[in-house]
Amino acid sequence: MYISKIEIENFRCFGEGENKFVLPLSPGLTALLGENDAGKTAVIDALRFIFGTRDQEYYRVQDGDFHWPAGGAERRKEIRICCRLDGLSLKEQGAFAEFLTYLDEGGKPDVALYVHWTTKDKSGARSGRRMVFSEVRTGKNGDGPALDVEARELLRSTYLRPLRDAERALAAGRGSRLSEILKSTRQVTDIGADYDPTANPAPNVADLSVLGIGDYSSALIVAHEGIRQARQTLNETYLRPLSFAGDDLEGQISVGRQGDHDARLRQLLERLELELRSGTAPELPANRGLGSNNLLFMACELLLLGSEDVGLPLLLIEEPEAHLHPQRQLRLMQFLAEQSSGSGANGENEIQIILTTHSPNLASAIPLDSLVLIHGGKAFTLARGHTELSPDDYRFLQRFLDVTKANLFFARGVMIVEGDAENILLPTLARLIGMDLSAHGVSIVNVGGVGLRRFARIFQRKDAEVDGPIKVPVACITDMDVMPDCAPVIVGKTEPFPALNQRRWRMKSDFADGELDTRREAIRAKASGQFVETFVADEWTLEYDLARHGLAEDVWIAATLARQDDKINEPDKAENIFRVARAAKAEFKAKEAACGNAEELASHVYSLFTNSPKASKPIAAQYLSEILEWKVARGVYDATALAELLPPYVTAAVRHATGYGADEAPNGDDEAEAAQACEVAGGPA
Repeated sequence: MYISKIEIENFRCFGEGENKFVLPLSPGLTALLGENDAGKTAVIDALRFIFGTRDQEYYRVQDGDFHWPAGGAERRKEIRICCRLDGLSLKEQGAFAEFLTYLDEGGKPDVALYVHWTTKDKSGARSGRRMVFSEVRTGKNGDGPALDVEARELLRSTYLRPLRDAERALAAGRGSRLSEILKSTRQVTDIGADYDPTANPAPNVADLSVLGIGDYSSALIVAHEGIRQARQTLNETYLRPLSFAGDDLEGQISVGRQGDHDARLRQLLERLELELRSGTAPELPANRGLGSNNLLFMACELLLLGSEDVGLPLLLIEEPEAHLHPQRQLRLMQFLAEQSSGSGANGENEIQIILTTHSPNLASAIPLDSLVLIHGGKAFTLARGHTELSPDDYRFLQRFLDVTKANLFFARGVMIVEGDAENILLPTLARLIGMDLSAHGVSIVNVGGVGLRRFARIFQRKDAEVDGPIKVPVACITDMDVMPDCAPVIVGKTEPFPALNQRRWRMKSDFADGELDTRREAIRAKASGQFVETFVADEWTLEYDLARHGLAEDVWIAATLARQDDKINEPDKAENIFRVARAAKAEFKAKEAACGNAEELASHVYSLFTNSPKASKPIAAQYLSEILEWKVARGVYDATALAELLPPYVTAAVRHATGYGADEAPNGDDEAEAAQACEVAGGPA
């Protein structure tokens, strides 16, 4: 049995009607992703309210749980949560027989269990007291019989809170979580026989149950010679002199046996504790930290869930990455995936696991179709059939969606680029023109020249009219890859040029009138759609366009510094950065005077990246960032002037990702932060 659909209305950040929260689920593992306050915890808490939890903790509905619409006059008074459960086994159908809904979907008869949890706030209806009433009913429309206590017990979930105290939960003590887990496992309840004090000969300990061993040990303690003598001394020396004639006082020493079978078993198990030991010295505590104890706690909860054959095997985990280093996180995720599929070492039942995480490390390790993006009060499952991703895209992304790229799931805006240079340079450019990417929650994803459009399609819905679009602005930045006619010779292409069908590179004269615009639009259309927009270089590549539109001198100096980077950073400082920069500036002035137009000058600047010794684009990007920061800090450029020197497609991409309109100016706070951030100590003059 598993939850196949969740609907939530008027609960915290989730609205009602077309704004209600709807999430289809599959068996196995589901990870809820998104930025802070997106609603991930609200989903987990909704499941805790509707099903309850095995720790029997009581949850009181608070005023803040009722939705308050944006701009609304007052908060809502009724919360509605509905879950549909499918895949019931014959045993489970028998256990919930009177609550089931029989369906005929697609001509195929089926059975499902609908659970509706409704809470109404009737405070002040008859008095000034706060009154909140809740009920749990069944039926497709919530008009079926109310769930009884026994049925609700079978639906209780296991919940691991984000800041869990695993060591305390596994320690001995009254009501300990360890005793609750052990008391419900078949290994403890079904193995062995009870102790029979009349048995002769004495029982074999190996044949007794856990409680049988406890009762037998109690009998042995009572029969111990030391206890016998203490009892005899107590009665003969002290109680007999205090007794009346014919009414002797006599004491009996025994181990407490209060309550029935279950109560005595619980009392026995509450004396047990669980702690990690070292494999090399099992007799000594291992002194493990919070992370290892959390793993031990999860293992215990899974022991209970995996051994039950009736009921809802649901595990809710908030932030499983808590206290775990990255390698351990990956190991944990692999283990949870195995347990959720029933392929674990114990070969027990499948467990449905729903977790929330802020860890790109975990997001990169979970299959893409098991992820759900929570954004704007909506759930967007990334399962197959719900996105524009093709089956081949899923295979590709499973290989290349690593931890450095998985941060896109937690961003308010995304910029997808094709190289390290853009990854290094764009955050600086955005900050210096007053649109700081980090201040707007924008992540840059470097796909390294492959799969740009595959990553973009993660944010495009198959049926946006039904699901609604994912309102995360995504800017894809790509090169035009068409050079001016003067560039081939300058960048090292040998004349005469090969035939068009024999070379990979293109120049403007290879295209008839209007074909360049058609090419640009074709590139743009491959990934654009909904809130995804592709920005194609105005001319050729980023470095060329920066030089072509106004930063030729700065790019020239940065590329020259990149060529000399090894010497500049040698321990003995074979080259001084300022001397190299001054010489590069003089060389640029001479080149500028010799060039006839901006295309020719920009081509010579770009040749520093193509002709030996080739400047590294990422290293040049780092130097260019420092140069621009230095100039802005000293007033050579201000935010407005620098923005005018950048290629239009760069500023347009930054505006899209940060949420600024085409004509909207950055606010003053952003510009002030930019000016403060770029006040660096020194730089090339």
